[in-house]
Amino acid sequence: MEYTGAMDTNEDWAEKKEQEKNDRYRSHLGFINHLRHREKSGWKASQTSFTTGVRGSLHTNQFLTRLKSLGVQNINTREAIRNRTVQKTLSMLDIMMILKFFFIALNSKTDWTLQNLPTEIVNKNMERFNLHIQPPRL
Repeated sequence: MEYTGAMDTNEDWAEKKEQEKNDRYRSHLGFINHLRHREKSGWKASQTSFTTGVRGSLHTNQFLTRLKSLGVQNINTREAIRNRTVQKTLSMLDIMMILKFFFIALNSKTDWTLQNLPTEIVNKNMERFNLHIQPPRL
């Protein structure tokens, strides 16, 4: 099982990422299944991939079907997992934006950066992520 957050700016982002994952694991799956046949083992290897775009997009039916294949039978539970996945992905986008502004602040004029950073975001996230900008050293 693999979870990937992919850049979802192009229309075919999910298909490209799926193909990349299939290519990456094809030889591993082939080797494990070859050994299974040779050793007459009951083991079977398969791949279940979950891909979410970094901006929170995902293919809903595919995501829910894959959860079901892993044994999550209740539709409400699958929907809750899907919703939570999107929320967490968007939360990570928020964190990346904050970190980008802090990087700029550390490498440029702090006053200019903070003026361009929305006050709501500063107030909400400074305490939340326990981040502090130290005054420049003289």
